[in-house]
Amino acid sequence: MSKERVMYYGKGDVLVYRTFGEPMKGIAKIPESAFTGDDNVIFAHNIKIAVQGEQFLASFTEGDNTKVVATDSMKNFILRHAAEFDGDTTEGFLEFVSRRFLETYPQMTGIILTGDRIPFLGLQVPGASGLTDSGLVYRYSHNDHPTATLEIVRSEDGEADIVSHRCGLADLQLIKVKGSGFANFVRDEYTTLPETYDRPLFIYLDIHWKYSDVEDSLSTDSGKYVPAEQIRDIAHTMFHEKNSPSIQNLIYYIGLRILERFPQLAEVQFESNNRTWETVVEHVPGSEGRVYTEPRPPYGFQGFSMTQEDLAAARSGDKTLVQSEG
Repeated sequence: MSKERVMYYGKGDVLVYRTFGEPMKGIAKIPESAFTGDDNVIFAHNIKIAVQGEQFLASFTEGDNTKVVATDSMKNFILRHAAEFDGDTTEGFLEFVSRRFLETYPQMTGIILTGDRIPFLGLQVPGASGLTDSGLVYRYSHNDHPTATLEIVRSEDGEADIVSHRCGLADLQLIKVKGSGFANFVRDEYTTLPETYDRPLFIYLDIHWKYSDVEDSLSTDSGKYVPAEQIRDIAHTMFHEKNSPSIQNLIYYIGLRILERFPQLAEVQFESNNRTWETVVEHVPGSEGRVYTEPRPPYGFQGFSMTQEDLAAARSGDKTLVQSEG
C-alpha cells in the first residue's frame, strides 16, 4: 500500500466559451471519416483543475491560507488566459493553461487539468446557390464529445514536464438495429438469458488513447494529431461492418482499426456499457420490425485496452484484419 499522501484542491465546472479560436487544419483524411478540421468558431470547454504542492499542507493541518490560491481565482485565471491561447486543440489549451499556472504560482508543483469539449454544431441557411453554412448560428449538442486530461509537474530543475496524458471521446451512444449476437456463453443453474444470433445492440462507449509522443497531441503542426471525431467515425464504421458475437469482440476490432489508422498512438482503451433494448413484440405483421422498450438495470459493462503490440500480433496471425484502404 502506498504511503504517499494524497493532497490537492481545485475547481470544477469552469465553463469557457472562446469565440473565433484558431481553426484546426492539417488533419489527414481517413477512409472512415469526412472530418478534416474544425473552424473553432466556438472553442468551448468544461474545465476541471486540481493543483498540488507541499506548501498547501499548512492549509489542511493549521488552517493557514497564506499560500492558498482561491479556487475562484483559478476560475478567473483560466477564463482570462483563454483569450491568449493561439492553438487549435483541447490538449494544447490544457498544456498552455497548466504552464501559466506553474509560472505564476511557485507554490504549485503539479497541475492536473481535464477539459471536456462542449460541442456546438454548425447550421445551414439559404444562400444564393442553395443551403450554405451560417458561420454565425450554431446548435448546442448533447451528443458525444472530445475530452482530455494532462498532468504537468514541476521538476527539480524548475522545468514543467508532462508526466501523464489521456485523450478521449466520451458519451458515444450507438444502436445497431440488427446484425449482432450473443451466444455460446456459460449456461448453468443461474442462466436465464436466451442465446441470440441477430439482435439489436445499443452501447454506450467511452474511448481513450495515449500517444507515443505526447507532443503530437498538443497541436496539429506535426500532422499526427488524432481528432476524436475520426475515432468516433471509426467506431461506428466497425459497428456497421462487423456482425459481432459480443461487445467484447466489437471493441477489439474497433481498437485494431484505430491502431492501424494511427500508428502514432501507443494505446487505446475502451469502457463500454450494454444498454440493449428489451423486446416487447417479436413480430410486426408485414414488416421485419419489432417493438422494444428501455432495458431494466443493472447493466453489463466491459473494459479493455490495446497497444500496437496487439495490432502486430493480429497481423501475424491468420485473421482477416482491417482493410488497408486509403
